[in-house]
Amino acid sequence: MHMGVAALAVSVLLLVSLNSIRSITDPDEVDALGLLYSSLNSPPQLSGWKSIGGDPCGESWKGVSCFGSAVTSIEVAGLGLNGTLGYLLSNLLYLKTMDMSNNYIHEPVPYQLPPNLTYLNLANNNLNGNLPYSISSMTSLIYLNFSHNSLSQPIGDLFANLQNLSDLDVSFNNLSGDLPNSIGLLTNLSRLYLQNNQLTGSVNILSNLDFDTLNIANNHFTGWIPQEFFSIPNLVVGGNVFENGPAPPPPPYTPPPPRKPHKHHNQNEAPTNAPIGDDGQESNKESSSSKKRLTAGPIVGIIIAGSVVVALFAILATLFCLHKYTKKRNKNQNKLAFPLGSPSTGVNKGEWHQFSDYISSHAPTEWSSLTREPPLSSYGQSRSGVKDIHEHKLKSSQSATQLKSPSSEKIDKTSGKVGSARGPRIPITAAYYSVAALQTATNSFGQESLIGEGSLGRVYRAEFSDGKILAVKKLDSSALPLEDEEDFLDVVSKMSRLRHPNITTLLGYCAEHGQHLLVYEYIANGALHDLLHFPNESRTLSWNARVKVALGTARALEYLHEVCLPLIVHKSLKSANILLDEDLNPHLSDCGLAALTRNNERQISTEMVPSFGYSAPESAMSGIYTVKSDVYSFGVVMLELLTGRKPLDSSRTRTEQSLVRWATPQLHDIDALAKMVDPALKGIYPAKSLSRFADIIALCVQPEPEFRPPMSEVVQALIRLMQRTSLIRRTSADETGLSSRILEDEATSDVFL
Repeated sequence: MHMGVAALAVSVLLLVSLNSIRSITDPDEVDALGLLYSSLNSPPQLSGWKSIGGDPCGESWKGVSCFGSAVTSIEVAGLGLNGTLGYLLSNLLYLKTMDMSNNYIHEPVPYQLPPNLTYLNLANNNLNGNLPYSISSMTSLIYLNFSHNSLSQPIGDLFANLQNLSDLDVSFNNLSGDLPNSIGLLTNLSRLYLQNNQLTGSVNILSNLDFDTLNIANNHFTGWIPQEFFSIPNLVVGGNVFENGPAPPPPPYTPPPPRKPHKHHNQNEAPTNAPIGDDGQESNKESSSSKKRLTAGPIVGIIIAGSVVVALFAILATLFCLHKYTKKRNKNQNKLAFPLGSPSTGVNKGEWHQFSDYISSHAPTEWSSLTREPPLSSYGQSRSGVKDIHEHKLKSSQSATQLKSPSSEKIDKTSGKVGSARGPRIPITAAYYSVAALQTATNSFGQESLIGEGSLGRVYRAEFSDGKILAVKKLDSSALPLEDEEDFLDVVSKMSRLRHPNITTLLGYCAEHGQHLLVYEYIANGALHDLLHFPNESRTLSWNARVKVALGTARALEYLHEVCLPLIVHKSLKSANILLDEDLNPHLSDCGLAALTRNNERQISTEMVPSFGYSAPESAMSGIYTVKSDVYSFGVVMLELLTGRKPLDSSRTRTEQSLVRWATPQLHDIDALAKMVDPALKGIYPAKSLSRFADIIALCVQPEPEFRPPMSEVVQALIRLMQRTSLIRRTSADETGLSSRILEDEATSDVFL
């Protein structure tokens, strides 16, 4: 009896213990929620929450739901929360629902969000910046809402993997630029809200999606409204600059069938108004029923002209014609030697599709609206001398290859020779500028307009008649050995698709009279190199501004290395290629230009590379550059930010001329590190932040490339550094006095000392 009672008591205790163990929340998730609570300034509305420790799943934390020991839902909408979202949200691996809408949350959206969310609602807050690229890997997302915030910049190509997404709302922001290609891949998207932004370009990319609701009102969209839109139950398109009426269907008119294919079979067979199906009228591949249909015209004529008696002769005539046609078909097939192996594809079909491609290229589609037509002199002439404006539009919007030598001008237009060797290029979203327009804007590329010079050419300030100020990079033809116009246009096409707030935006290009120019946004504060090495009393970068520059540049490299497909190696990372805007946000320039030297190994090793002092050891020896080479160069830039010294400085003593060689042994010595800091900072910096900054540098400039971290890890380390500094400032402001100014986070305007 007693033994039974004892066993029962032990069992109860064991069950209670197991239940309590299950209720203990994962420590990483506790840290994430604790940091979120602190970043929101520890609001009393979140009852039960703690900055450090606690058990969200075992205790009653307002708005938090769990399954076992995993946090699965955070729903704290409309509580008047004010602050930021912290930097540990990616620790919430099991979180499915996150609703923090209708609050006062500010700052940019965290770079890393919970990776397995299905529902994310951050609407009606004060978030700024852009949509984070981590969204691209959140493959479980079904609902995404960032409406009524202050998001800006173009929308990145984030959606290729979000095949479950059904609701997307980014309305009432300041998003700009064209719609990304990947948004057209959202096959399950049923509700899309883009209204009240600054979006531009065509909306054709949305025409194949099956919407229940589409609102694109009050933007700057152009072109035609696709006909498919008019079947959407809830459609709002007002407040744009669309052309009147729906878009004409592709092709925009019904052309007669191309005549050339009829030369391969009986030209008296099909009437000119015969319908053309997907088979392209491949009469030499038709079935016997098709052959009978080919003689329908003669039979009808005989019936109308003759009588019932004549019908018998008509049948005999039909059999005779079929027999004769069969012989002629076999004869024609023997004459034609096609390289195509498939019996279902012949020259007729190919030529018809190529003709259709040509016709489609002249329709008011997305490509033609994205690309301004260049003047006739901007491209080389074809061998056949075809120079009409349609030819040039086809070349710019498809693949811009020069025409091969066809037998006639007619074949030239319909055979699809243009770009057939390489396939259609991704459309160039940058505008086309003539040399004359750029000469006028730069005062004939005068010395007074020169604002920079590098190994690839000179950069000029361009002021246009409408008051717009841009930067024009005039490429040195001797530094870029282009094989043909194709190389330049391919690179421009890829560069024009780069979308990141920390990468200079390519706005235009010019390829005319043998000259190659690139038109970029104008960045007001110039290069980081000048601010570091030619400072004045009013333009010395504070410590927080330097960390901000490092983080922004790291994010740009992470985008090039880990988001772009195929990945992009910069190969010329240096402080002179990091431009700073009025808020000291960094913009990495020359991204993608290294591709222009891909066909010349010697040129790669001597021209499109970082200046001496930035090159990784393995790259300096072999001329081969990888993403790890960029990481090394980034570490050198961080050393510049830390010390204010140039990577190579012959004016210093021999042991201090190489920045990396001199600084690396001292990065983990606290006393030596304090002596290395840029004297321009005047000792105003947080010691812990300085030490962590040095730790990141040490990892990046390791001589063995395999030991250098990927840029995503560098980004996370810099984010933690900034967030910890921000937390220290908030929790110790009453005690630190002057240090509260020193520890200001990157969002403040106090970026100069």
